Amino acid sequence: MKIGVDISGGDFAPTQTMIGAIDAMQHLNSGETLVLIGKEKEIKEQLEKASISEGAYEIVNAPDVIGMNEHPAKAFAQKPNSSISVGFHLLKSGKIDAFASAGNTGAMMAGSMLAIKTIPGIIRPVIASIVPKENGSIGLLLDVGINSDCKPESLYQFAVLGTLLAKSIYKMQHPTVGLMSIGEEDEKGNAVTQAANQLLRSAADINFIGNVEGRDLFNDKADIIVCDGFTGNILLKAAESFYTLIKKRGIDDDYFERFNYEQYGGIPVLGINSTVVIAHGISNAKAIKNMILMARNTAKANLVKEITETLSQTINN
Repeated sequence: MKIGVDISGGDFAPTQTMIGAIDAMQHLNSGETLVLIGKEKEIKEQLEKASISEGAYEIVNAPDVIGMNEHPAKAFAQKPNSSISVGFHLLKSGKIDAFASAGNTGAMMAGSMLAIKTIPGIIRPVIASIVPKENGSIGLLLDVGINSDCKPESLYQFAVLGTLLAKSIYKMQHPTVGLMSIGEEDEKGNAVTQAANQLLRSAADINFIGNVEGRDLFNDKADIIVCDGFTGNILLKAAESFYTLIKKRGIDDDYFERFNYEQYGGIPVLGINSTVVIAHGISNAKAIKNMILMARNTAKANLVKEITETLSQTINN
């Protein structure tokens, strides 16, 4: 297995991305290789600084970088030699089995849609976020930012994709699904939420428990919570602020420490034809290491194949 890593992506590249890649290498198994994609000179300098042989990795030169403030689709098309564009080219041609980056999220989504494309039957790809639960477990929230406006059918697909992610990667046996709304009753919420509730109620392939509210995000009412990306991103950023506030006040709390993004690294893009993992732009070395391991675990679990087979039996029927 070959895992492509965008060394130029992220606010602290290439130093932190290289340290993270070096750390991740210690956790890989025999037959698992890292392909470092970025400015070749910088990569070699970082390896030399760490006294590591260049032969321990594959290096692919990508002299350009897509900046965080650039227009995602335009930059992806106009910068074919950028680390993100080169990474997707390698993934599409089968030269790597997974691609992970902490770079421009919009460009990563553009590459996912334009180069890799969605699995037949998927309306829109989606990304999830891990939510620490009060009881010590984790939950999933999706979408968290790439689909601001959603159709009811998309929310249903998010529930299916989230269920498969929960089972394959996080080993949940019978994950429950809740729909974020402004009240528990089926008739509560806007027109999209009400229609999505009915779709989810009639679905046999997920364990839908009904509507949930914002106060249910951290309890054990539902393992998976689905919503549009506009709502999900607001919830995610509010949750992240808890960790920042706790740290600023010098409070040491085991539960809130689980809000630290470093522990999770990255999350796979669900609904596309290959393994792509996106990490936070401010990722440090620890987060980069965990992003790479997530890419490895996702590819190893054959999540894309499982999603494709499930869709052929449900969504496409």
